[in-house]
Amino acid sequence: MRRRIIYLLPVLIVIAGFVAMRFLSSFKTAPEKKKPEPVVKIVETRSVELDDVPAEIVAYGRLASSQPVILYCEVDGTLQRGDLDFRPGQSFQKGNLLLKIDTRQITLDINTAKSDLLTALASVLPEIKIDFPEKFPVWQDYFNSCRFDQKIPELPAAANQKIKLYLSRFNVYKIYFTIRDLEILYEKHLFYAPFKGSIISADLRVGSNARPGTRLGEIINLENLEAEMPVPADDIRWIDRSKPVTLTSSEIEGTWTGTIRRIGKTIDTRTQTVQIYIEVDQSGDENLYDGVFLKATIPGLTIPNACVVPREALYEQQFVYLLEEDDKLSYRPVQVARRQPDYVIVNGGLNEGDLLVVEMLQGVTPGMFARQKQQASEGEN
Repeated sequence: MRRRIIYLLPVLIVIAGFVAMRFLSSFKTAPEKKKPEPVVKIVETRSVELDDVPAEIVAYGRLASSQPVILYCEVDGTLQRGDLDFRPGQSFQKGNLLLKIDTRQITLDINTAKSDLLTALASVLPEIKIDFPEKFPVWQDYFNSCRFDQKIPELPAAANQKIKLYLSRFNVYKIYFTIRDLEILYEKHLFYAPFKGSIISADLRVGSNARPGTRLGEIINLENLEAEMPVPADDIRWIDRSKPVTLTSSEIEGTWTGTIRRIGKTIDTRTQTVQIYIEVDQSGDENLYDGVFLKATIPGLTIPNACVVPREALYEQQFVYLLEEDDKLSYRPVQVARRQPDYVIVNGGLNEGDLLVVEMLQGVTPGMFARQKQQASEGEN
């Protein structure tokens, strides 16, 4: 009996303890569960202001002379020096004598023809003096004005058919036009610069013998430079040709203005671009070089009642986040009028005064609480 009591005593103690614990726990109240605080997102916003927003087209291309000229010889003779050394890289001014071909022979031919003309006029003048004394002073003055060191003056018009007959009988017309032809040939011996420019290449040196068809060199016009730039075909309709183009270069310091002179009418099938040609206004700036790479900022047409939205604030190409008056985010579709490299122009879906979120958001949903970044900073202070 005593041994049974020893075995049952621990069991009874355990049972008594369990009953006492249940009894005491019935008097304890469960603590209230705390509701999680709503997550507030700090966002950067900007108030929407609707206005007329000009579009902008960016293009790249190289600057080149719009008037390269290749010099070819049209006569025989020895190449002689002009006003400057005809070498690559040499600059020149308009009117400078670049090169010349030996003119001694052609000068003698012209003077011989002028001598024949004077002889013919000396024979016809007495006839005119007798038959048409009132016209004699005109032809006498012309005879006196013919000089060997000057161009032949223009032949006076014949007053009547009889004077024309006299002139024809003594070959005055034939000799006169022979002289004019020789003077044109003389001009082909001289190569005057038709513009301010630079020498690109020189194929012959002074002292070389030139023949008709011989290439002498190439020059370019530095007063008339233009940039040829490809522009996406869809952007052509946005170009406003009435406004100047701004040009910059990563190779040369400076900013220049230009004017769109021509727009191509064909599309490059590989790149779907159209060539535009921009004439550059140097305004005396000598820093621009033929072949320099330029960036053109071309003004576009104005989009009314629109605003600029950063690209990082646009989602799925047509949605933006707005901060509403109840401090919650809303997801709204917008109408994009034009896409620029760094921003888009929106002309539908936004109202004046809307708080537009202008930063990229991650891990947010419409209806989430949010505060403006500026207000959050003021609250912390």
